Amino acid sequence: MILVYDVGNTNIVFGVYQGRQLLQHWRISTDKSRTADEYAVVMKTLFSFLDLRFEEIKGAIISSVVPPVTPTLEKMIQKYFKVKPMIVGPGIKTGISIVMDNPREVGADRIVNALAAYVKYGGPLIIVDFGTATTFCAITAKGEYLGGAIAPGIGISTEALFQRASKLPRIELIKTKNIIGKNTIQGMQAGIYYGYCGQVDRIVSNMKKELGGSPQVIATGGLAELIAEDSEMIERIDPFLTLEGLLEIYERNAR
Repeated sequence: MILVYDVGNTNIVFGVYQGRQLLQHWRISTDKSRTADEYAVVMKTLFSFLDLRFEEIKGAIISSVVPPVTPTLEKMIQKYFKVKPMIVGPGIKTGISIVMDNPREVGADRIVNALAAYVKYGGPLIIVDFGTATTFCAITAKGEYLGGAIAPGIGISTEALFQRASKLPRIELIKTKNIIGKNTIQGMQAGIYYGYCGQVDRIVSNMKKELGGSPQVIATGGLAELIAEDSEMIERIDPFLTLEGLLEIYERNAR
């Protein structure tokens, strides 16, 4: 069994694969202050629900955009699972050619997504990942990563509105029935939801023109399903794209 970790600024999503089958996945908050032993306690508790044992894990891989957390997880995996995890970064084979001014600037999660989507769907592609930031990535028909756009995530935008406007409350992000809100909360929900759908469609539409051809548009991340309801551009939702990409990279490098 292989353990895969996607470390984001807000959450850590991780799962266990047996062969190509994802047995289970979990989402926990990213906490820079947690020790390796504390992460192990969380893992032990979650594993117990599936009757899994640490010694059943034969390999692990980590993709991280939070550098302080990476060595902590690496230490935890080595200490408790007795395996040395792969870290997505320089020296790891991905099969994706990065055509950017500075390839080292590209977040590991974006490369992992690019590989997974290209293997599954071919190219050209546009990937929209709804995380702490919303990222838009362009991949050519040859599997070249051209770059993309980065926008504030929905959660960041919502929280900024609450913090900077003293009379506006913190709200739950939902799709409203009408764009014309009948009260402050509905107005905020409508503005954020439909405004974000419009932002996604405008960025993707312009990226399609630059990329050329007929690129498929794949959405992933926590809020992909919600936004896809009213997006005219999103064609597919793939919630486990990053985890599948991590498994693909692990297998390529293990060979």
